[in-house]
Amino acid sequence: MNRAFQPSVAHRWPVASRILVVIFLAAGLALLVSVTAQAAEPPVNYARVCEPQVPPAFLPLPPGSVEPAGWLRDWAVAARNGITGHLDEDHAVFADAWKGFQIKAPNAAADGTGWPLEQCAYWLDGALRLGFVLHDEALVKKIRARLDPVVDGVHEADFGTSFIHWKPGYKPEDFNSWAHSQLGRALVALYLGTGERRVLDALVKVYADYPVNMGTTHFQGVSGLCNLEAMLETYSLSGDRRVLDRALAAVAQPSVVADFQAWGEGRLEPGHMVILYENIRLPALVYPWSGDQRQLQATQGALKWLDENHMLPYGVASGEEFASGVGAFRKTETCDVTAMLLAHSWMYRIQGHGDFGDRMERAFFNAGAAPIARDWQTMCYYQSPNRLRSDSLPCEQPKCPGPEGVRFHRLGCPSVLCCVGAVNRIIPNYIMHMWMATRDNGLAATLYGPGTVSALAGPRVPVKLTTTTDYPFDEMIRVRVEPEQAVEFPLYLRIPGWCQHARLTVAGAPLPATPDNHGFVRIVRTWSQGDVVELQLPMTPRVLRGFETPFPEANRGYFAFEPDSVFQPRRLPYASVLYGPLLFALPIRDVDPNTPADDAKWQYALDISASQRDGGIQVARRPMPAHWDWPLDAPLMLNAPAQAFTWQPTDAQALPGQPVIGDTTETIRLVPYGCTKFRISMFPVTQ
Repeated sequence: MNRAFQPSVAHRWPVASRILVVIFLAAGLALLVSVTAQAAEPPVNYARVCEPQVPPAFLPLPPGSVEPAGWLRDWAVAARNGITGHLDEDHAVFADAWKGFQIKAPNAAADGTGWPLEQCAYWLDGALRLGFVLHDEALVKKIRARLDPVVDGVHEADFGTSFIHWKPGYKPEDFNSWAHSQLGRALVALYLGTGERRVLDALVKVYADYPVNMGTTHFQGVSGLCNLEAMLETYSLSGDRRVLDRALAAVAQPSVVADFQAWGEGRLEPGHMVILYENIRLPALVYPWSGDQRQLQATQGALKWLDENHMLPYGVASGEEFASGVGAFRKTETCDVTAMLLAHSWMYRIQGHGDFGDRMERAFFNAGAAPIARDWQTMCYYQSPNRLRSDSLPCEQPKCPGPEGVRFHRLGCPSVLCCVGAVNRIIPNYIMHMWMATRDNGLAATLYGPGTVSALAGPRVPVKLTTTTDYPFDEMIRVRVEPEQAVEFPLYLRIPGWCQHARLTVAGAPLPATPDNHGFVRIVRTWSQGDVVELQLPMTPRVLRGFETPFPEANRGYFAFEPDSVFQPRRLPYASVLYGPLLFALPIRDVDPNTPADDAKWQYALDISASQRDGGIQVARRPMPAHWDWPLDAPLMLNAPAQAFTWQPTDAQALPGQPVIGDTTETIRLVPYGCTKFRISMFPVTQ
């Protein structure tokens, strides 16, 4: 400003006016300082349009940001070439559901609703995500050909319609509302993977007018309350307050509030396990938006209850289909694996605790692999810790899917097609959560495996991270950092809870590998092209000891075919062997996934001293195969001391009631549980 001009202005204005000017200038300066300070805070990469009042610890990356490599890519490609990529060619449910006409299938209604909507939605969601992570345009195009008409139908219908667009004005209830929630997930994935506004607009149109009374949180039947996931995602992406208001009103129903309170106190009913896993995550989903700690505590209490009452050594609870306690022949429905990973991925995002990563890895590497054939052409509906024959579990079960559920089949269980739809979600959902963004514009290695991630870090600088590893079959993880330009940002590395002495180097220089209270090491530096991080996670054998428990008395009606003895109090001792995130099993050689070799010998008890953490178990390694298919001739094996003894387990009593005295002492060779189709992984124990 011209100095000669200032006095003349002051001279012409009255004193009071000059005082006001000073006040306004001071206020403006304060505002400018405030705005400048706010502007100095960089925006959070990958933040949504609306952020909850309790911001999540981790922010998911767009589908396709993480791409698998090595053994993990081999497995994902096998899925694409197998069931995931071709399920619509095998059954009308997957060829025609969501098209608006009746399908010839169990529990299909004349108006095109019913079971097929649920089963097909599982497949559409999983196959779309797999297409994104593999950057497979043909697979994405195939699934879009099914989802785009749903989006178009929503836009063409009267306001307030549902994804079941061929029924104008229809408000889904009961089972159809549950099926609706599964397609909602697929449409959210479609929007996140494409950014097409028409998809988000369709989600808003449906959920802004969705019924508030969606269902209950009981575990006997499915609930439309599972639409909460897609609703809250829709609100965070769109900012349309009507969607959030309906979601919050849905969980404010007195019966829902009462159930959440009971879960927080550890009071749960041992109902249907898929429904249980789906429902118990719901209060945690709402917690960031409501800020009500009791909702987070409800999910935490429910997960603790599962750990204490129904958790099996491979990291997923029993559910056949109802909760069935702990036991060597207790079954887990394959849908449970998908639901478990989904629940824990949400808890991971919300809280950021590495323990959820440990749990997801254990379930994925073990329970995720076992029920799928090595070529991904067949699968089974149920798995169990011990499997001795293709019908090693009760054959008298009158309820679906009966004895056929333990056999490998192209459709898993031809009369009930939920698991063959849901199984397609396991691999892509794991891969998509291997890396996530952090609120300080860093990147976090949340789950481990070979692959690459392309993401923004620091002040929105594109960065590529390439992870080279055979984990979990090897201890070494190498991450090559390739930013588009030198940039400072924090890199977070999860140190698993089972790892006591991790070792870390950055660009050849050692760094402390001491995790924080969330289980992560945070490295902040200016990263340059080609910087390499090496993380070694030493593994040692660990012996898990526990007891087989009775079937829940509350589920006696469902398990009416079981003998009364399985409901009586029992504490049958067992031991299982873990190494890193892997459960190990005594393999029974298979002719095919439904036929064990006749000469198999498996009558052993682990002979391990309780005073030894590793039990005297020895590790044997061999090179990874050129192509990965979960081989029985595994690259990682354990040699464990055991005693042979006479043992004839039955479905009523899978394990001896007491520690045994063996006939001979031998060393048995164990392989990763996921490499087996017949096995012993819950062993009897010696005195």
